[in-house]
Amino acid sequence: MAEQSAEEIAAAYYRRQQVTTRQAAAAAQAIWRTVDVDALDESWRASGPLLVRTVADGQRRAAAPADGYVTAVVSADGAATEPGGRLAVEAFAGRAADGRSLSSLLYEPWIETRWRLAAGQARPEAMRGGLATLIRQVGTEVPDAGRGAAGVSLASNRATRGYVRVLNPPSCARCAVLAGIRYRYNAGFQRHPRCDCVHLPVTRYSKGRAASDPKDYFRSLTRAEQDRIFTQAGAQAIRDGADIGQIVNARRSMYTADAYGQRLKSTYDATTKRGRFFRIERQRAIDRGLIPPSGRGFRLTAHRLLPEEIYKRAGSRDELIGMLRRYGYLI
Repeated sequence: MAEQSAEEIAAAYYRRQQVTTRQAAAAAQAIWRTVDVDALDESWRASGPLLVRTVADGQRRAAAPADGYVTAVVSADGAATEPGGRLAVEAFAGRAADGRSLSSLLYEPWIETRWRLAAGQARPEAMRGGLATLIRQVGTEVPDAGRGAAGVSLASNRATRGYVRVLNPPSCARCAVLAGIRYRYNAGFQRHPRCDCVHLPVTRYSKGRAASDPKDYFRSLTRAEQDRIFTQAGAQAIRDGADIGQIVNARRSMYTADAYGQRLKSTYDATTKRGRFFRIERQRAIDRGLIPPSGRGFRLTAHRLLPEEIYKRAGSRDELIGMLRRYGYLI
């Protein structure tokens, strides 16, 4: 059996992520159907926590294959993997990409439904509006957990030098113009809601990723698809020789985990007494002799940094790996 190329491994990884996202969305939709519009508050108290657990499970399953994926790509390039630790999968479940808890984020479909009812919409239409919000959230947060995990695994593996963005057509114009660019290992992944692009790790043995070239992607589309994705005027300009990057505002509606919503750079996730970050910080205080060995009297005063904020702050790869361990993303 022939060995898979790095691109084939990335394609298989994407398909697995896509299945995980679809399964999570289907499960969330099934739960939403149990919500009684005539008793919205009461039924939400039962359905809301179940939704949070369901989406968190999807995030967990999306994050789980990250270490294996990065190792497989590194091996396919003929390099020896050098992981800085094992991914703490649980660190990517239970929170939104912007650091909020899932319970806060998943309250929005209920709010959307309430707002539509107050505006006079019929109950079925209001429920469909809430469901659309829910599906959009699941379709964003589950793959984001997978991307976040892959980013941490890639950044902490010394065999990698960075990554390129892999498109999964049909891709939007914003993603297309970012394809093929080589990013450093500590660069945050630009995405938009329901984005399905993935990292492809780059090692010193990696060859050019021609399949990710924006011009190749544009030429692979039919004229109708070019017009739809890039707009008629934009597509015609590109066909006439204009630079794709000049036509498309790539950063419009794109974000990294520290540039979303109100630009949160930390999270309260895992900061409770049972949380991993809380336990790590308490042990640090014990080791430094700041509190007794029992841990009595410890109070957590530090926020837990998000991975992409760690990428910015770390001055070296060793420091980055150390910070990822401290904040509970690596074991």
